[in-house]
Amino acid sequence: MPTRLRFRHLTLAAAVLSATALTVLAVPAANAGPTPTAQPRVTCSTRFLPLPDPACTPGVTNPAVTQSTINSTICVSGWTATVRPPTSYTNPLKVQGIKDYGYSDTSLADYEEDHFLPLELGGSPRDPKNLWPEPHAGTQNSSSKDGVENAVKKAVCNHTATLSAAQHAMLTNWATAEAVLGIG
Repeated sequence: MPTRLRFRHLTLAAAVLSATALTVLAVPAANAGPTPTAQPRVTCSTRFLPLPDPACTPGVTNPAVTQSTINSTICVSGWTATVRPPTSYTNPLKVQGIKDYGYSDTSLADYEEDHFLPLELGGSPRDPKNLWPEPHAGTQNSSSKDGVENAVKKAVCNHTATLSAAQHAMLTNWATAEAVLGIG
């Protein structure tokens, strides 16, 4: 058989084998078992707890709150209620955050959709980069953070600490903010 004809036969045979192999690969085995379900992709790390993952929740300020506006914003009793978003806004973020952090406990009741930089200290009310699902469980949790927020806000409003220093201390590590500011 001439070389040219032999090459055409080999090319045709390779094409038939390739098509057959693709067909075989595309047909699932009859008793292959259940298809594994995809696990949710964890995009935020819990290794920073009691703080959020800084790549996911770095904290964001509210531009309306500055050192010169604290007496008409955060230091006014009830001011945070005027800027706090409704749960209809925060609950969908909480659901997504629980997935993003890969929490095994998915009960919404076990988390507070927390403003990492608190509203009481000029945190952005609606920016998702300032909101995260903070666990109620543990010793340094959403409840203990609330106490720190109140003490730090009091120091800012009493002019014992500047707003900037308070924000920096809370974003660095809320658990040590009182000691860093010399108020605890």
